[in-house]
Amino acid sequence: MKTTPDCVGCLVRQAMSTLARTMPEGPERFLAIRNILLESTALDYDLPPPVLTGRLQAVLRGITKVDDPYLGEKRRYTQLALKLLPKLEEEVAAAPNPFIAAVRLAIAGNVIDFGAKSSLTEGEVLAAVHAATNAPLHGEPDELEQLAAKARSILYLADNAGESVLDTLLLSRLPKGLVTIAVRGRPILNDVTESDARDASMDQFGTLVSNGSDVPGTHLQSCDPAFVRLFRRTDLIISKGQGNYETLLGEKAPIFFLFRVKCQIVADMTGHPLNGNLALKSPCFTPLCRTAPDREDA
Repeated sequence: MKTTPDCVGCLVRQAMSTLARTMPEGPERFLAIRNILLESTALDYDLPPPVLTGRLQAVLRGITKVDDPYLGEKRRYTQLALKLLPKLEEEVAAAPNPFIAAVRLAIAGNVIDFGAKSSLTEGEVLAAVHAATNAPLHGEPDELEQLAAKARSILYLADNAGESVLDTLLLSRLPKGLVTIAVRGRPILNDVTESDARDASMDQFGTLVSNGSDVPGTHLQSCDPAFVRLFRRTDLIISKGQGNYETLLGEKAPIFFLFRVKCQIVADMTGHPLNGNLALKSPCFTPLCRTAPDREDA
């Protein structure tokens, strides 16, 4: 996905929000703002928006010397989600289709995104989680369940801290021993790193790997070669979050996107409503050349 003119304001807003967290008002912040605005004029708008976010956030790291400006928010929302988890697990287990119920809640957790909304509140998170059971779920979630049952390997692309706790509801219902969970290579916004994933106990449900990138998405050109090889040889890729959608749209791979639509641009691209919950098979879904046989435990 290329960056559109409407994306530019969001990119600058994200940078200004991060700057406000890391630098007090005064001449130094004005100088930092000037640097960000100058940097934004040199960005390559043929790249996806998350790639440009990563570049502006890297500029801010150099100015502020703060490596993880959203660490407090990541810990806060991870703890909030952990408190909700036991009751949510009971609800999923009692649902007519626990897999689909887990998909719904994993997508609801995607509201915990400080890139999309700088002023997120706990009330908004609770409202999204409580509404998940009855909210429309667009796409092909039943097909995702079928593909997961037959896959010989699954790569789960994690998104945000806090959201990662609700991901475990779905991860626990994927085939055991076949799941690899990918996280960001370094702190970027409130995206989940390896330490954040361990705080959410994601490592209990699969092997954690870093994609080696500081992009709030999965931009393969920015990822470690070892991760790209893993990506290319996996039967099923479950991609969480709009940033992963924006960076992977158009990739010929067996991708299923799970995310909440957070801007009108993506709503128009997908044909689904703003704030809609999507379990969307990639329009470029391409299975591996080999066909995974059915397993006895599927």
